[in-house]
Amino acid sequence: MTSADPAPPALRESLRRERAHHDRCRSALAAMVDGAQEQVVTGEDVSASGADAEVLGYRLRSRAKEMRELPEGPLFFGRLDTAEQSLHIGRLRISEDVAAPPLVVDWRAPVSRAFYQASAGDPQGVAVRRRFGWAPYSRGDSADLTGLEDEHLDRGESRASDIVAREIERPRVGPMRDIAATIQPEQDDLVRGDLGVSVCVQGAPGTGKTAVGLHRAAYLLYTHPQRMKRGGLLILGPNRTFLSYISQVLPALGETGVRQSTLQEVIGVHPVRGTDSERAAVVKHDARMAEVLRRALYARVSGEGVEPLSVDDGSYRWRVGAGELVRIVEGVRREDPPYGIGRERVRMRVVRCIQEQAERRAGPQSNAWVQRISRARAVKAYVDAVWPRVRPEEVVAHLLVDGQVLAAAADGLLDDDEQRALLWAKPPRSWKSARWSAADLVLLDEVAGLVGHPEGYGHVVVDEAQDLSPMECRAIARRAPFGSLTVLGDLAQGTTPWAARSWDTVLRHLGKPDAAVVPLTTGFRVPRAVVALANRLLERLDVDVPAGRSLRRDGELRVREAGADLPGAVVDAVRDALGHEGSVGVVAADADVERVTQALGAAGIRSAGPEELGARVTVVPAALVKGLEYDHVVAVEPAAIAEAEARGLHRLYVVLTRAVSRLEVVHGRPLPF
Repeated sequence: MTSADPAPPALRESLRRERAHHDRCRSALAAMVDGAQEQVVTGEDVSASGADAEVLGYRLRSRAKEMRELPEGPLFFGRLDTAEQSLHIGRLRISEDVAAPPLVVDWRAPVSRAFYQASAGDPQGVAVRRRFGWAPYSRGDSADLTGLEDEHLDRGESRASDIVAREIERPRVGPMRDIAATIQPEQDDLVRGDLGVSVCVQGAPGTGKTAVGLHRAAYLLYTHPQRMKRGGLLILGPNRTFLSYISQVLPALGETGVRQSTLQEVIGVHPVRGTDSERAAVVKHDARMAEVLRRALYARVSGEGVEPLSVDDGSYRWRVGAGELVRIVEGVRREDPPYGIGRERVRMRVVRCIQEQAERRAGPQSNAWVQRISRARAVKAYVDAVWPRVRPEEVVAHLLVDGQVLAAAADGLLDDDEQRALLWAKPPRSWKSARWSAADLVLLDEVAGLVGHPEGYGHVVVDEAQDLSPMECRAIARRAPFGSLTVLGDLAQGTTPWAARSWDTVLRHLGKPDAAVVPLTTGFRVPRAVVALANRLLERLDVDVPAGRSLRRDGELRVREAGADLPGAVVDAVRDALGHEGSVGVVAADADVERVTQALGAAGIRSAGPEELGARVTVVPAALVKGLEYDHVVAVEPAAIAEAEARGLHRLYVVLTRAVSRLEVVHGRPLPF
């Protein structure tokens, strides 16, 4: 049922009823928010132990805060009519009473799945599927409900949805939107995957892989609330600009408090103040460095040359022979525990040797006696001598400063040139004054992981995973040793020097070698003409991924030859784009960004940087555009973008696929595609 079909009076009556239902939902939601706050007040007065009251109060306050922070917007986007009932589908469950049937069913509930999966061939009990059309940027006023559309699946009726098409093609301004209203069946299969199963999504540009990952996070939080609260959920993005762009998706779905971070922030025990040559960074990110670091750490362990141990116990002195001490260290080393655990095992086995002697002489000893012996100065001195306490900073700094230490640890792993690239040109006086680089943080995290276990999560969503190095993958694997991963990326968009050419390699280093790789090739964001251009460039990239295809027949592709006046041509292209609705992204090689910004400013066109969400015109360095999208993209001098880095053609592929409606390529030099 649309504005032209059937007759307008029937449409008006249906809209009137649905608007009235939305008003009822709005009142019920307001009561739910007030009720959550009232529970906090009541809960603070409950008679319980201090600990119980504190836990109860925390949970109630968290729930009330979540309810208050729900973003404004329409409360439902669809309806399912079955033989038994009608169900409105929205972003969260709304009811007038706990025991009453819901006015709106959460899109993640099992009963809602038919909204995404039912078809004329498999109606799944659905007679009619209704979709609602809302005015763009609606804040949830019922008058903004402007259209509806019915599919009579029980009659075998199935057709493309005009409402879905308009929602997908709606101009992009501000942060990324959720896609709960437009999820396609293949996306829904990924979103609703089991918590215990890791999955890798190889997604062509515009296929919604990032949105799928975020909706999967929301689905897991809804379906497994207690396990997710215990284990935690982590979203990892490539940079802060990208995280700002996606930051509102989960709150719009009713999920707040999820950690969204970059890997550098997660492992960043020190600020990044140093830089590496590309050669040094490539070696530091190489998987071989894991074994180099392991050798450097355990080279500090040695049971050789120790003297017999004597421990005073009142008027008695216990002794442990040198041979037994050596056997203890060697036995623990063979077990290969984390370094810190190994150190404690050595201590406990020495104490056990002494305890056995004491019990043979005087019978069982108390726990207090065992604790006193384990803290004895002689025991501590012995453990420090054979299995020293270390800081990761000491190990890494010693390795990168001392060529002999590096040569011993890297023997048979790194060649002489690679070792020379690793050594610091200006060694610090101590690790405390070291200027750590971003790659050094990865090395520090590896050593920290050898010493002990970092904080783990129940599930981690990793976006732009094709750009991760083997050592970065290992750092993520340590955060989910018993949890699962959702890995998102596109091998064709790999731009780092260590970018993956195969998902098998990435998944092995992530500790999930058996994860299924699921391709998404059908695009809903990028127009067909733009995808066709990108596919021409894809043929030149050294990756084995299927070409993308688009369902978008709209959109526009233009190529503007600038001649000698490239800045002037960019200004003209931006002015043309401003004649259309939506955001304009001007993407240039990093070295050209300032020149482009100045040209726009001189022409009276205000532009912003990528960190200013919601700006009409944004000038973006090519290095930061990954994951972003704009209605109109002006790609400035593709040859300069391609030449700016070793994998410049991959970077250009990213740039060309950021457009939602129009792409204009402005060039003064021959095009590289």
